[in-house]
Amino acid sequence: MARILLAEDDDNMRVFLARALERAGHQVVAVGDGNEALEYAAAGEFELLLADVVMPGLDGIELARRASVVLPELRVMFITGFAAVALNQSGFARRQPKVLAKPFHLRQLVLEIDKMLGTASVSGPGGADIEG
Repeated sequence: MARILLAEDDDNMRVFLARALERAGHQVVAVGDGNEALEYAAAGEFELLLADVVMPGLDGIELARRASVVLPELRVMFITGFAAVALNQSGFARRQPKVLAKPFHLRQLVLEIDKMLGTASVSGPGGADIEG
């Protein structure tokens, strides 16, 4: 089980992803914006930040840069509806972020997270696709 910080501004998507990750055996703290996520990162220990790239205020990329300073071992995965996301990799402490483009299948998300964390899920979520 991993502690995952999920930052997604779309309410329905955030709830959907959090439930799927919890069913896969992870502990999830889900927030609706980058500033709130940064507060949680500063106050807690997380293995993974799962962030939407485009959010109002503090976007996912800047959130990840700042959070990786506070938590140097933090792994980062971005989810985005934009096919091409240009990242300046030099802004991240130790680990390079993973980008998962929407639409993606929930099983694909869980599999990628498990790969990043070196874990195996007890049970995978259902067969829904994520778009948006």
